[in-house]
Formats: sequence, structure tokens, C-alpha cells
Amino acid sequence: MQQEKSQPFTREDMKSAPQKLLRDGRTANAVVTKIEAAGRTWTVKDFSSRPWFVRWFIAPVLLSRELAFLNRLEGVDGIADSAFRIDRYAIAVQFMPGESIGKRVKERVTPDFLEKLEALVDAMHARGVVHLDLRGLGNVMIRPDDTPGIIDFQSSLFTDRMPRGLRKILEDFDFSGVLKKWAKYQPEAMGDARKAELERINKVRRFWVFRGYFGMKKKKRR
Repeated sequence: MQQEKSQPFTREDMKSAPQKLLRDGRTANAVVTKIEAAGRTWTVKDFSSRPWFVRWFIAPVLLSRELAFLNRLEGVDGIADSAFRIDRYAIAVQFMPGESIGKRVKERVTPDFLEKLEALVDAMHARGVVHLDLRGLGNVMIRPDDTPGIIDFQSSLFTDRMPRGLRKILEDFDFSGVLKKWAKYQPEAMGDARKAELERINKVRRFWVFRGYFGMKKKKRR
């Protein structure tokens, strides 16, 4: 595979680049590494060490999809940019400093942070992308300046050509992830409108045909 002209670094460059393992993952998942190259810090997702059937059949599909989503969201503040393909088995994107909100103290997840997270999700939806994995804590980042970031678009979908009703359902699912964080971190400041919206989405969520696909588990009633 030929390298793109704008490619900041190659796999050969990676051999001598300072790097740190972030996540080893399972057999069908990429090895995620932070790398210093071309004067910048990058996150690399690499399947080159995985079994042959993952490298040849799974990796190209997953990497092509995630690269497409990242390119569509280029320029949205809170989404890592400068994504590119290293080769058949790996992609890189500019590293996003910060930590997932699950690792941070409650005081940093302020109403201002959550309002900015709402705006970030709205900006993502305006570009025709739904994330579909925001209900947990691992993919929402709090950056050093206390602003939100979103990572890992492996489960995402484009919504441009979807029927309006289906697009609304999937966007609601994303937004329910934000509302869950209001309920967890700032219930006092959440307000009646957000509480009602979270309750509405949770009531209809059990009927969504995508529950199994996106790994949603039925929760026990309290």
C-alpha cells in the first residue's frame, strides 16, 4: 500500500519513536499506543500484532470506518484531529490530553463542563455522526482546561441518509449518555427539563432494535 503524501510518519518511523502502551486490548481489538513523532503526540491504533484473520478481515473494516468518522469531524473542538492511515493495519490521530471522567473527582465535572459536553454532542450530530457509546464513562474525556472531549468512534454511524425518525432515536441515545452524567455528577443542577428528557428516553430505549448490537444490558428496576 502506498503512503499518502501528507502522512506525518510511517511504520518505519515508529520503530525509533518514543512510545507508551495505553491499551493492549483483546485479540480482535487494536493495540493502542501513544507515540511522539513528527514533532507531535499521537494515538496509534495498530492491529499488526493480531492473528492473520483479524489483520486481513477485521482490521481494515474497523480502521476505515473510524478514520472516516474522524475525518468527518475534523475541526470540531473536543474531537481529536489530523487522523490518517499509517498502513493496512494501523491509523493515527493526534493525542488528546486528559483523562476519562470516570477517573476524575466529581468537582471537576461541573455544570459548565456538562453544558459544553451537550454542545459537543450537538456539533457531532450536526456533522451527521452518532457515537453510540457515550453512556459509560470511558469515552468522555476531561481535558486539562476542564473542557470535554470524546474519543473512540468504533461503534459510530453516519446518519446523513437515515430516515429522520431513526436519526432522532440514535441521537437521543447519545444525548441520554450526557444526561446520565448530569444525574451522576450534578443532579442538583440538572433541572426538571433534563430529568424529564432522560426519563422519556429511558422509557423508549427498551424498544430500540439496536439494543443488542450496541451491547446495552437490561437494568433492574429500582
